[in-house]
Amino acid sequence: MRVTQSMLSSNMLRNLNSSYSKMGKLQEQLTSGSKINRPSDDPVAAIKGMGYRTDLNKVEQFTRNMNQVNSWIDTTDESLGQVSEALKRVQELVTQAANDTNGSDEREKILAEISQIKAQIKDVANTKVGDEYIFSGTKTQSPLYDANGNMIPATTAGTSFNADVKIEVFDGIQLNVNTDAVQLFKDIEDTLTSIEGQLSAEPGGDSDDATELSSLLGDIQAVYEDVLAERAEVGAKQNRVEMMTNRLSIQEINVKEQMSNNEDVDYAAAITEMVTQESIHQAALSVGANIIQQTLVDFIR
Repeated sequence: MRVTQSMLSSNMLRNLNSSYSKMGKLQEQLTSGSKINRPSDDPVAAIKGMGYRTDLNKVEQFTRNMNQVNSWIDTTDESLGQVSEALKRVQELVTQAANDTNGSDEREKILAEISQIKAQIKDVANTKVGDEYIFSGTKTQSPLYDANGNMIPATTAGTSFNADVKIEVFDGIQLNVNTDAVQLFKDIEDTLTSIEGQLSAEPGGDSDDATELSSLLGDIQAVYEDVLAERAEVGAKQNRVEMMTNRLSIQEINVKEQMSNNEDVDYAAAITEMVTQESIHQAALSVGANIIQQTLVDFIR
């Protein structure tokens, strides 16, 4: 086959264009820091990158969910801690009231303080995280007690004070963030009401009154231990949340590392390849100058 000047020129231009394209791609990679600037650069790596980004978005969403879980559980633990401290104070007051030497004035003061403690515990039962009541089950927009201090009926329209509030923290894993404390607060209220009734009665000065108050100490101790049991359960949830948070952190690091290995440019290798490609291009230009024959225009110049 006869090789013509036109064929040599066409091949040279095609090779120069290819060389420019390679240098342009390397320049784009060095500028962007990514090996993939469009799906056509590496379709397989592009598809993997989409999967890694989906996983990373999930981890970020689960992390936000975990922050909400922490808010619920920490607030619940703090609230139950306030209730336990209040009940300890009630124990002290009832023990003091059971002393036969207390007069009616002293009992009235004790009664007044216990009434205030009772109201405070009801306020704690209406604790909120953001705009959600944490002891109201799935009725998160309703308080456990109304403005008059009366407990609201437990179920309405498919929601319940006893239902679990669950938040997804991992694929297929949901944590129950609320505490079923309706019966607990009801038992506390009933116990404090009994104490108020006993203190409101006229002291007869005999041992029966003191015995009745002393028996109520057992009821207080029982609800106090129930509060401690609820706090223990909340503490177990806190430990699990901590482990889940660490697991999410590790997964986020792994996904980012995989995404970096899949897409990020190795600058040392890319710069070396760029320098090599520039040398090849310069050599191609030098050879091409010898291939293209001079024309009459070149002599005119």
